Amino acid sequence: MTFGGGYYYAVGPVMAFVFVGVLVLLLRWTFSHGRSLVERRPKSGSSEEYGLLEVVAEPATFIEAEVLRRVLVDAGIRATLAPTTEGPRLMVFPEEASIARTVLADHRRRG
Repeated sequence: MTFGGGYYYAVGPVMAFVFVGVLVLLLRWTFSHGRSLVERRPKSGSSEEYGLLEVVAEPATFIEAEVLRRVLVDAGIRATLAPTTEGPRLMVFPEEASIARTVLADHRRRG
């Protein structure tokens, strides 16, 4: 008994070519540049390279910067700690900058 007439011997090589083709597509997608699913290491830049974000504090250490960031987050202000080439900078959106500076000034007076 034969499978599909005389096509039995053609099925094996066709399946091998399909498998290799799918493998090639997967490997191209995996090793392509610019569309990686793996997060890249953050690049340090100047404080002007962060788009709309505005610097509200220039702490000396990352520990101090994280404490100040938590103060802002606890006050309901979205804050980002950015590792710039000038050192750590605490950044917020421009519409929240004046409120953030006020919250940080109050925190310094109490602390």
